[in-house]
Amino acid sequence: MVLGKKSVRINGADCGIEALFLGAISSMGGFLFGYDTGQISGMLLFSDFKNRFGQNDDGKGSKEFEPIIQSLLVSLMSIGTLLGALSSSYTSDLWGRRKNLSWGCFIFVIGSIIQIAAVDSWVHMMMGRFVAGLGIGILSVGVPMFQSECSPREIRGAVVASYQLMITFGILISNIVNFGVRSFEDSASSWRLVIGLGIAFQAPLGFGVFLLPESPRWLAGRQDWDAARLSFARLRGLKHDHRHKLVEDDMKEMRHILEKERLAAAGTWKECFVPQKNGVPKQVYRTILGVALQFLQQWTGVNYFFYYGATIFESAGIDDPIRTQLILGTINVAMTFFGLYVVEKFGRRVPLFVGAIWQAAWLAVFAAVGTALDPENNKTSGIIMIVAAAMFIASFAATWGPIIWVVIGETFPLRTRAKQASLATAANWLGNFMLSFLTPLATKGISYSYGFVFVGTNIVAALVVYFFLYESVSLSLENVDYMYSLPDLKPWSSSKWIPDGYTTRMKRDDAYFARQAEDDERTQVASGRPSRAVDDEKLAKGSSEVPRESREERVGNNV
Repeated sequence: MVLGKKSVRINGADCGIEALFLGAISSMGGFLFGYDTGQISGMLLFSDFKNRFGQNDDGKGSKEFEPIIQSLLVSLMSIGTLLGALSSSYTSDLWGRRKNLSWGCFIFVIGSIIQIAAVDSWVHMMMGRFVAGLGIGILSVGVPMFQSECSPREIRGAVVASYQLMITFGILISNIVNFGVRSFEDSASSWRLVIGLGIAFQAPLGFGVFLLPESPRWLAGRQDWDAARLSFARLRGLKHDHRHKLVEDDMKEMRHILEKERLAAAGTWKECFVPQKNGVPKQVYRTILGVALQFLQQWTGVNYFFYYGATIFESAGIDDPIRTQLILGTINVAMTFFGLYVVEKFGRRVPLFVGAIWQAAWLAVFAAVGTALDPENNKTSGIIMIVAAAMFIASFAATWGPIIWVVIGETFPLRTRAKQASLATAANWLGNFMLSFLTPLATKGISYSYGFVFVGTNIVAALVVYFFLYESVSLSLENVDYMYSLPDLKPWSSSKWIPDGYTTRMKRDDAYFARQAEDDERTQVASGRPSRAVDDEKLAKGSSEVPRESREERVGNNV
């Protein structure tokens, strides 16, 4: 592509136009996630939808949902996403990051068609949501991983955070569509139009992803170093000069870590859970951390409002609950734009810690006011609850919404990145399922006191961030991996750590890399690939003249 030769300077380094284009196209996976999440909140209030799939007569000639049926209808999609997230580890490693994303879009379309075809069976509708969830789950792992592996480190945080931005935008668009079709909510075309638009929205990702370069780290993991170099060059806007110093530096940083990991053989599921002597630092630690952060993202309480917000505000006596939901969705989008700035300016740890405490405070206000003053009979109480919900969502959109996806994209080592990302994202969907299933039952039993549960989970989330999460802002993925190997470095002091070869996290030491280049000339073959890759090719052809150690190791042993 011509775009592979174009670049812009961001944070002092060249970033290719294709890298920005990659961020925009792949983030449509987040849009589908948000759109599918937001559409059900309004659809549950549509007259035709309730009359077709509801169970109980409301005494006014219409039907209402049984709480357990409503829970299943909303939450079974999350079981689909959980399974899709786990399967994504296989398909992304087997087929590549791009084909995996296109596969996720295809499954989502099948699920949407099943939903549109439903007539009067809530089971039919539920299974359609389950299948669509499989596709969303695949995308929820594949998109952040693809973005983090492809994006230059200078813009990686903002690019991966754009995934959450598009989630919020998808929620907002679904709210707008729900608001727009209310005029014919007594017709099946209302909810079918809402679902059908999702099929159109997946097209830019499903087809556009093949215009983008493949992940250089996936290509390098398959020993295709020439393709990895070309991919790096395109992402730097240097397709015409793939031997450029900037591309060479990116390749050297990646190769150093990948060669160490390759010597320890392929990653397995077992090592995600059981410590192994494989040279990969804190592997199980990072699995548990990723799972905890993704689970807690859901249990901050955000989807308490986005899945059931319209129903909650209707029960609170709000005249137009869908309009209220639309306002909250607008705040969500606006503050996520601010989150793109926050994630690069303030890093990962501080925003997540402060955000969790802020969210806990406003949820305490929401729950306390709703419990003390019945909002159905007290207008002031209802207004305060809406303000509290808005302040909570503003914080989530700027911190826990986008930054968790950034952390998941950059925390895991390459050898098990797909597997660990799948486990972490599956934990997100497990939390999503638990919340969406339990909320109707909990609100029926303890009403707005349910909000106090989220106060507690946000405090736990703040403690997890402070004591266990390392600061990875502006580091290459390989240096993030190295940072976790340092035994004396603690999470709360990790923001001060600077890797070798840098004067700051943003500025390279050119003299250091020049010395490295001189050393590499002695230990690399003419093709520029690690000599072990050439030795492996000889072994595959049956040569008996290749020693067991690589040429780099032989040089190192002779020095």
